[in-house]
Amino acid sequence: MKNRWVIWIAAAVLLLTEFGCESKSALQPVVPYTPDIVAENLDVPWALDFAPDGRIFFTERPGTVRVIQGERLLPQPVISFPAPFVSEGEGGLLGLVIDPDFAANRFLYVYHTYRDQGMILNRVVRLREQNNRATVDKVLIDRIPGGRIHNGGRLKIGPDRRLYITTGDAGFPQNAQDLSSLGGKILRLNLDGTIPADNPFPGSPVYSWGHRNPQGIAWNPVDGRMYSSEHGASANDEINGITPGANYGWPIVQGSQQASGMSVPLLHSGSSTWAPSGMTYVTTGPWSGSLLVASLRGEQILQIDVKSRQVRSFFQNTYGRIRDVIERSDGSLYILTSNRDGRGEERTGDDKMIRLMPARP
Repeated sequence: MKNRWVIWIAAAVLLLTEFGCESKSALQPVVPYTPDIVAENLDVPWALDFAPDGRIFFTERPGTVRVIQGERLLPQPVISFPAPFVSEGEGGLLGLVIDPDFAANRFLYVYHTYRDQGMILNRVVRLREQNNRATVDKVLIDRIPGGRIHNGGRLKIGPDRRLYITTGDAGFPQNAQDLSSLGGKILRLNLDGTIPADNPFPGSPVYSWGHRNPQGIAWNPVDGRMYSSEHGASANDEINGITPGANYGWPIVQGSQQASGMSVPLLHSGSSTWAPSGMTYVTTGPWSGSLLVASLRGEQILQIDVKSRQVRSFFQNTYGRIRDVIERSDGSLYILTSNRDGRGEERTGDDKMIRLMPARP
């Protein structure tokens, strides 16, 4: 009898260990990257990009562009935006991207909210930087609809060396279906602010329309496919494959709903909420070939296989709200948290910039 009890206990321990490991793996999948904090105590960082000389430039939503040089956050901002700049609700200093010829021309591009005669609007300006200080060089596009919600704000330069801009509907859904409005769109400009001759609507910066609040853009460098992440209405957050001139349906359709002449998303969150923001297409390392999407309310990084449409979740509830994720040329990934934005639960040291280095085998 004693031996029988020993056998039963051993079998139970084995089963608990096995199933416990499987459960833990399902909840906390192994991350093939090693995290370390690059900077902390940041003031609601929103976007970052890498200069060819190794510096990291990033925006803080209350109105400053900051720089990390030699792995040290410099105390003085590169530029601070005074009035009529405003930072209210979801507005403020948002997207940032560095010119591909930065070493020669010193240009950076930023997206920010401002007030004009009582109206809240957004614009894109080109900055010229020298010795970690910048001045406004040119306003490229302005009077983009703005408000306390749905300002869009992501800037990226595509493989075609054109500037892409995401704009939200500013809380007025009809903007997204109005081709004369700059709200609820993805816009495309030349780097000097002029309209490309091959844009889908002649004389218009509109590249795609019918968007609610897109906040992420990325390209597959192999086939040139463009993707965007978009906030749904409490659920039905979307990942879209972007086609020039296509209408993505908001507010007429969302999620799996269909209507004539409107594109359906590559995938969506259904009844769950991701609140997707910045995104990057990984070109090297353990997650090569995946889309990574920063998730705010979902407090996670989504890894998406666009061929199988499989979605995996990493870092859930580890760092809180995640605003941006971007790949560096050395295969590392950088993420920005957004826990001090009024909607998150602030953790010690927030907000942070975190680097993920590919783990050694």
